[in-house]
Amino acid sequence: MNISAVLLAGGESRRMGQDKATLLFHGKPLWQIQLELLQRLEPAGILVSARTDPAWRPADVQFVADDPPSRGPLSGIAASLAHMHTAHLLALAIDMPFMSENYLRYLCDQIEPGVGVLPKIGNHAEPLAAVYPREADTAFRSALASTDFALQNVVRRLVDSRRLREMRVKKQETKLFLNVNAPSDVAAL
Repeated sequence: MNISAVLLAGGESRRMGQDKATLLFHGKPLWQIQLELLQRLEPAGILVSARTDPAWRPADVQFVADDPPSRGPLSGIAASLAHMHTAHLLALAIDMPFMSENYLRYLCDQIEPGVGVLPKIGNHAEPLAAVYPREADTAFRSALASTDFALQNVVRRLVDSRRLREMRVKKQETKLFLNVNAPSDVAAL
């Protein structure tokens, strides 16, 4: 697969009260679940984007520091786009433990030269499980240099400029996008 992948792990985990990456889910830490998922896709390279280099990061996975000022996933995707050596970047949030290999492969199969894919549930884009073209770098850098750090606005501009193509998420696939943000989420799942 001639795509790079990034595990976005730069959140502060304020609602969780502990580092989400190390949270056990079905007996494994979230970071391990998500990295194993990305490894099964066999991308050209795997990056971990965070504010600081996480202690749990395996030696064979490259660390990419979020672009300052830290603006959450916006900074992580921007930094990863700048470090990748492929035409596309698959971004995956650390807190989506239900995401599947088949769905990510499906997304990767939908890309075109200069165009990535953005899952969408109803009117809400899902930019933390999406594939970005290298050309999206300009939009991310512009957002970081402005006062509008909303990732939803960045992906909307990329859709409008035809750098991202929206993919409707089927009803039975919506569970793949469930994320864990608080201890109550873990108990509920």
